[in-house]
Amino acid sequence: MSEKRVWLVTGAGRGMGADFVREARAAGDLVVAAGRNTDHLKAVFDDGPDLLIAKLDVTRPADAERTVDQAVERFGRIDILVNNAGISYKGYFEEMTLDQIHQQLEVNLFGPMIVTRAVLPVMRRQRSGHIISISSGAGIMGFEFSSAYATSKFGLEGWMDVLRQEVQPFGIATTIVNPGFFRTDLISEKSMFFVEPTIKDYDDRRKVQMEWWPAQAGKQPGNPKKLAKALVELTRMTPPPVRFAAGVDAIRLAERKIETLRAEIEANRRISEDMGFDE
Repeated sequence: MSEKRVWLVTGAGRGMGADFVREARAAGDLVVAAGRNTDHLKAVFDDGPDLLIAKLDVTRPADAERTVDQAVERFGRIDILVNNAGISYKGYFEEMTLDQIHQQLEVNLFGPMIVTRAVLPVMRRQRSGHIISISSGAGIMGFEFSSAYATSKFGLEGWMDVLRQEVQPFGIATTIVNPGFFRTDLISEKSMFFVEPTIKDYDDRRKVQMEWWPAQAGKQPGNPKKLAKALVELTRMTPPPVRFAAGVDAIRLAERKIETLRAEIEANRRISEDMGFDE
């Protein structure tokens, strides 16, 4: 393998995606920066022989296949795929439309599946590769007002767990990244969408949520540039981690989940263990 590895980063134009591209380039690697708006991508990044700008809507298989073909034609291979593109619908489940739920899953769950399906033939031929999917703290534990978002991340993690087992024999590694609360533009009208109120019973709690989320913009404790540096470091590990909890808040959330599961198991252990046939 060439010392210069080839990255494909989705959702590369904003937030963490842009930092992933910059850090990979700074590390001396080659990068395919993929996103829906190529004019924006060209304005964000300095041109150079180490960069390929690609138009990619992750929900469109034809876009994914074309991007992979362009990457291989330009750089000869794909070593690291970062499934980063994502959106977040905020609202109570009962008030969400089915179209909104479908859109949430299309981007955050089916999008990574579509892009990965396009990349896998290349990595299998190489007998090497690393697939990284950016999940969330909401992939560890769901939160009120984020049901569709949490569903998309729980689904992403279930798929990644199984994908690891299926592609590991080909020399392909997988990593789930669970970022905590990072200071990106996820809390913006470009990435976060609030559903229309339709049920009066939710009014009081909805009001609190609608005030809280916009107020967090610019106050998140996590530094996305540090996450980008960590991601480069993770890709150099042999083997890389199966899961990476990014940030103190993500670690605490995972520990809370472990404690909750353990407590629930112990509370009902006698009943649960008595499920076999009485011989």
